[in-house]
Amino acid sequence: MRDALLEVEGRRKVTKVAVIGIGQSLRGDDAAGLEAVRRWQEKYPETANKPEVQIEASELPGLALIDLLNDVEAAILVDAVQSSAKPGTIHRLSEEELASFTSDSKSAHGWGVAETLRMRSQLTAAKVNIRIIGIEVEQMELGAGLSKAVEEAMPYICKVIEQEISDLLS
Repeated sequence: MRDALLEVEGRRKVTKVAVIGIGQSLRGDDAAGLEAVRRWQEKYPETANKPEVQIEASELPGLALIDLLNDVEAAILVDAVQSSAKPGTIHRLSEEELASFTSDSKSAHGWGVAETLRMRSQLTAAKVNIRIIGIEVEQMELGAGLSKAVEEAMPYICKVIEQEISDLLS
């Protein structure tokens, strides 16, 4: 396996990053992660097509998320979240901060992302720099499309994804 991180002027440069859109395409705003990654790919094809970037879409990741994190040094997870924030709010979270979104909430993905990441840390010593982009939902009705608030946030979400990748690769 290649050296996971390269030193560049005192900073670490990632050599392989996964961008993973998470959500269910038929459940309203729960599709926000999938849709954001798809739109980011269209808007920033130069970055999306870099050999260091691996793009995944996962409708029901559950424990399969662990496999998606194999062989990468960093991952950007893009998913819908639910808190008391205004719908369309973009949350930039570390793996540790994600835990604040799990109390009393149930994931539409089976095992929640936070629970899966905790399990992964117990199963493997392999370090992955994980960044989470959470998109505050308004509704997750079966068969519904994205809410107006989430739809309006999409251009900003794409910029956040691009910035996260730029930070990791530079």
